[in-house]
Amino acid sequence: MAEAKPLYDTYMRAPLRFERGEGVWLIAEDGRRYLDFAAGVAVNSLGHAHPHLVQALKDQAEKVWHLSNLYEVPGQETLATRLTQATFADKVFFTNSGAEALECAIKTARRYQFSKGHPEKFHIITFEGAFHGRTLATIAAGGQEKYLEGFGPKAPGFYQVPFGDMPALKDAINDETAAILIEPIQGEGGIRVVPKEFLEELRALCDEYGLLLIFDEVQCGIGRTGKLFAYEWSGIAPDIMAVAKGIGGGFPLGACLATADAASGMIAGTHGSTYGGNPLAMAVGNAVLDVVMEDGFLDHVRNVSLVFRQGLASIADRFPDVIESVRGDGLMLGLKAKVPSAELLQAIRAEHMLAVPAGENVIRLLPPLTVTAEEAREGMARLERAAERVRAENLKASA
Repeated sequence: MAEAKPLYDTYMRAPLRFERGEGVWLIAEDGRRYLDFAAGVAVNSLGHAHPHLVQALKDQAEKVWHLSNLYEVPGQETLATRLTQATFADKVFFTNSGAEALECAIKTARRYQFSKGHPEKFHIITFEGAFHGRTLATIAAGGQEKYLEGFGPKAPGFYQVPFGDMPALKDAINDETAAILIEPIQGEGGIRVVPKEFLEELRALCDEYGLLLIFDEVQCGIGRTGKLFAYEWSGIAPDIMAVAKGIGGGFPLGACLATADAASGMIAGTHGSTYGGNPLAMAVGNAVLDVVMEDGFLDHVRNVSLVFRQGLASIADRFPDVIESVRGDGLMLGLKAKVPSAELLQAIRAEHMLAVPAGENVIRLLPPLTVTAEEAREGMARLERAAERVRAENLKASA
């Protein structure tokens, strides 16, 4: 009889144990080196053991770790000022995770309508295939049955429409609608990029009907698309935006950004967090921005992304029986597989490279933003060998 493990059985973990990392590499306990194009699901934005982040964490650890929000935290003011100066936002609320940032965004939108005299406006329209977190509210916002099953009645106030279906979206707007929530690029949903024109129409609809536009940039933000935030490519801005993952470079950190008007209902006592915005997180978050906002850093992301796109397109051309298409933007890329994606992922791991599965039979490539062109080419070489491995195994199976 197998020995019972003390952890919840909620993860299907790969049998890999890593003890340290160096840039885009992870080193397993047995010494094997893996090219990390998963980056903790887009979290390790500056790779592993980045010296500036390590030093910032060490320096703060020797001062104070936790205060709670009963007192002023200077690092919060610094990071919030930098974020508001670089974005559409006027206000920031710091959290520990993306799900918490989305919870704050949802509460901000509902509270806004309430404070404007419209308590009946609490419904939020979302899109099929979305993923907004694992709390009861955010699984309801995502609307995917596999995440909702077994957790009781779906939290009310969320209505999904098909991805990219503008007529369905317009039909869904009614007197109870408070906001529209969307990922500019669906991550878990299969690296599906929302067209610029669709986002422009969303902005116009929200303005017309007095709705708030919420962007979920938990995965696509903090430089991943080659701009600080993905919304910048569209030429329009949301009213509220949820951010996490890359902003902490590996340290748990999230944020909800909003205009002053959108956040006007969030007065003292309406929301809070014990750990959110703690000094350790603020030190690391500021250190991440130090690097990402350096002159030339986002140019580097865009340049290296071209290397990836060219390499991936070439591999897809040579292995049409394995890879159907290439998706994404910047360094948030997806491979729509012709074979079961689990087979391709297993072959990629066999080449000592890490990637992330997603919906629609897609494999995500989410390398650290610090990845070099040479490391990108090394990754493409390993991916090509993985495609060859899958093709050979399938030919053998069909013989």
